[in-house]
Amino acid sequence: MANLYSYVLRYDNGSAPNPFWGICTLSICKPAIRRTASVGDWVVGTGSANAECHDGQIRDLSSRVVYAMKITKIMSLEKYDEFCREKLSAKIPDIRNTDWRRRVGDCIYDYSGGPIPCLRPGVHFEENIATDLGGKRSLLSTHFYYFGEQTVDLPNYLRPIVLERQNHRKIRDAKLIASFERWIQSYSLNSILGEPMLKHRFVGRISERAFTNCGSCHLQEDENEGEETIC
Repeated sequence: MANLYSYVLRYDNGSAPNPFWGICTLSICKPAIRRTASVGDWVVGTGSANAECHDGQIRDLSSRVVYAMKITKIMSLEKYDEFCREKLSAKIPDIRNTDWRRRVGDCIYDYSGGPIPCLRPGVHFEENIATDLGGKRSLLSTHFYYFGEQTVDLPNYLRPIVLERQNHRKIRDAKLIASFERWIQSYSLNSILGEPMLKHRFVGRISERAFTNCGSCHLQEDENEGEETIC
């Protein structure tokens, strides 16, 4: 039976999840979800009550969906790195690339030299290694919906999905999950329907501080990650 994992996506910058190049991936951050989720499960990121948007304004986007991905494949981080090097190199971060999407690639762990990975320059730093590698796996989806800043409001009957605090919620209720699937299929599948909220931080000439801030924010979220289950 499929589960649905829901959490507040406070820092939507295109790296976690990374919805680009035809496959939505969650390969860094959310280590507890990455360790335990299965193929067929859903991962849903909802908006923050204090979301920073591209115009610098803070908006309440709680109870609104930023993205949803149905997991279609799971790889170890080592296999994900091999997959990206061979077939999806655009997911490998290139912080000097003029295409900002290349700057936020989530394949940041390089296993080409052996079982102990090297950290590629990107959105995370040494402080993030323990939590990133603690997730053990990369979640991939070719069945996803990404809204970014163009979040969509959940109908009232789906509000039990939302966890309006740190950690994540695991939902096992088959009827609730089926209702969610029926609702979201009205939107365009495998489409990027809005830009990431924090895209502006990675466009144009950027400093190392933008990457440092990203890593620090993600670390605060991941260090105390826990789970609340609804049957």
